[in-house]
Amino acid sequence: MTTIRFTGNIQRHVSAPDCEVEATTVGEALNRYFDRYPGVRSYVLDNQGAVRHHMLVLVDGISIADRRRLSDPVESDTELFVFQALSGG
Repeated sequence: MTTIRFTGNIQRHVSAPDCEVEATTVGEALNRYFDRYPGVRSYVLDNQGAVRHHMLVLVDGISIADRRRLSDPVESDTELFVFQALSGG
């Protein structure tokens, strides 16, 4: 199963517990997660279903390539990690 994790920073704003889902793509994994925790969807995705600009999604530590269609593959032992991209100077 794919494990989905969110940073503590995100969890301060919305309830986003760790969860395991069965999926073959990032989009499928996130949609299954959002079915369980619908309040997280709008925090991570924009109104067209793409990853928001201030969010990063990693698959086993590597940033996903397809931020719009979320078609990057995941496997049964994949860890999907979602966090806010921080900037500053």
